[in-house]
Amino acid sequence: MDFGRPVWEARRAMLSTVAVGTDGSATASKAVAAAADVAERFGAKLVLLSAFEGSDRPRDGGSGADERQWAFNNDARVRELLSRTEQELRARQIECTSMHDEGDPAEVLVRLAEECEADLLVIGNLGMQRRVLGSVPNTVTHKAPCSVYVVKTT
Repeated sequence: MDFGRPVWEARRAMLSTVAVGTDGSATASKAVAAAADVAERFGAKLVLLSAFEGSDRPRDGGSGADERQWAFNNDARVRELLSRTEQELRARQIECTSMHDEGDPAEVLVRLAEECEADLLVIGNLGMQRRVLGSVPNTVTHKAPCSVYVVKTT
């Protein structure tokens, strides 16, 4: 600790990037709210992270309307969700960006948290009550490259 600076300044420097996993669900929104509060308190940047699975429907070149294409395009839905959430957070004067990728949610969250150099990764506890190996919160808490804050969302 730098004894030349006030304690609040030293604490503020401890967290410069807070990442949060979200899938747009009501429970995930509780994790986003908690992450936003932490980011505000520490003056940290907030990074929204999300994972999506590939579409079950093949993409046809032009036979379907754009709306039907969007309905089966998980990437597009995630981008829209993240964009809306970013706008809401920026309205609160929180510096915010987002990252997303296709794949297993736990593995994607861990990888993206590392890529954005998160100091803290916030996730919801949905799935923690299951005693099955492989739940997203269990995997993230064991593999994350940073501290993990598990928010009680259920």
